[in-house]
Amino acid sequence: MGSSMIEGALGIGTLSILVWLPILGGLLLLLGRAETRPGEKGANLRLDRWLALAVSVLTFVLSVPLWTQFDASTPSMQFVERLPWIRTFNVEYYLGVDGFSMPLILLTTFLTPIVVLAGWQVIEKRTAQYFAAFLILEGLMIGVFAALDALLFYVFWEAMLIPMFIIIGVWGGERRVYATMKFFLYTFLGSVFMLVALIYLYLKSGSYSILDFQNLPLTLTEQILIFLAFLFAFAVKVPMWPVHTWLPDAHVEAPTGGSVILAAVLLKMGGYGFIRFSLPITPDASSELAWLMISLSLVAVVYIGLVALVQKDMKKLIAYSSIAHMGFVTLGFFVGWQILERTGTTAGIAMGISGGMFQMISHGFISGALFLCVGVLYDRLHSRQIADYGGVVNTMPRFAAFMVLFALANAGLPGTSGFVGEFLVILAVFKAGFWYAFLAATTLILGAAYTLWMVKRVVFGAVANEGVAGLSDASGRELLILALVAAGVLGLGLWPAPLADVMAASVDHLALQITQSKLAGAL
Repeated sequence: MGSSMIEGALGIGTLSILVWLPILGGLLLLLGRAETRPGEKGANLRLDRWLALAVSVLTFVLSVPLWTQFDASTPSMQFVERLPWIRTFNVEYYLGVDGFSMPLILLTTFLTPIVVLAGWQVIEKRTAQYFAAFLILEGLMIGVFAALDALLFYVFWEAMLIPMFIIIGVWGGERRVYATMKFFLYTFLGSVFMLVALIYLYLKSGSYSILDFQNLPLTLTEQILIFLAFLFAFAVKVPMWPVHTWLPDAHVEAPTGGSVILAAVLLKMGGYGFIRFSLPITPDASSELAWLMISLSLVAVVYIGLVALVQKDMKKLIAYSSIAHMGFVTLGFFVGWQILERTGTTAGIAMGISGGMFQMISHGFISGALFLCVGVLYDRLHSRQIADYGGVVNTMPRFAAFMVLFALANAGLPGTSGFVGEFLVILAVFKAGFWYAFLAATTLILGAAYTLWMVKRVVFGAVANEGVAGLSDASGRELLILALVAAGVLGLGLWPAPLADVMAASVDHLALQITQSKLAGAL
């Protein structure tokens, strides 16, 4: 009702409100900030925190109708807004969502208020700018998921680098400048190739509409070159091996809120790019190069899982865990052609895509939760080293319960969201071949090994630091944050049907698209 009232008053749609409300809220914070010195009395009650929380919560509330009013029976775009933007080049302000983008938008709007609460008492310098950066980033991320015009998509895609660059570069750790520059250069350079591909598709079709791109016949050579151009952009963002090295550095140096959004939302944009661009626009090239994508995915699952085993920094361990788990996403997306070649049927293709999507949403909750847990500990002892902890359960029992839950979810415990996506992908991969499934299933073993290794030493191990004995349990604010994320982890794990139903029509439509040749003359 609230969203409809605003639409009626302003003449704009739900998606525009979700994109521009947090951006305008962030700009308002920047314009109206009132500087307060760290430690000044009443600093925690300043207006900037409350304004950021109000805007982020309002954005989440206004995003709920995307779910409640969503028609799950059709793969067509919904909540569509389409206006001319740059008439000379036929560029449009074109927004819409389907079963792939809508859950990712809700994940973004759900986690942003949590990030604001996470930085409530921790951030003491330039608080207005800090919260403004996250609000602006939220609007830009929603724009990426909602954009149906390729140039508009690219503008949002590149623009969101700026607030994240600032978040890590200003509020990060000692090596924040190095990590920020590495993050920016990797992601920016990869995106340049995507821009070239988008311009080429525009010249071929006369439109920047992503849906028009998906219906454009292309030769196999054209498809392969376009696929590789998209791969450079999306593989860096996922990130896939071997262009993953920026992620651990960025995570280690980023503040807690930056790590949460980076792992929970920004990494998902790479997977979303494969769904929205690579698979439907270049299905024949995707089929030809499926072996490459499957190989890179399995390397991420096995090799990066082994790398995670030897990490001594909690953030680095979770960062490498994210790379391994995102390998499951790309594996699910591209294993379909191996299933088709082996069985001669399309059975299992939709299961792989659905499992990959579910893994993206689940990983958003679980990785975000683990980084929040590390943040709670770091705020108290100012150390991320596993060796500096031990026996946390004795002094922080309520916090320990949440950390163990999220660790078990990360290891794929049945009943948690971490199990559902991995299970669906492994079932699909089994149809492609036993050894594919064997290698993919090692992530369950390695994931349990490195996650439980960390929990054993941090939560249940012998006390390694005298400071642990003086730790206070999680505060009410911290418990609220962890409880909200735990609700998502358990809700998706115990009742995955609502998410699966919302995605079903879009998944089936994509499975049909990618099994139909788009070679010039085949249409």
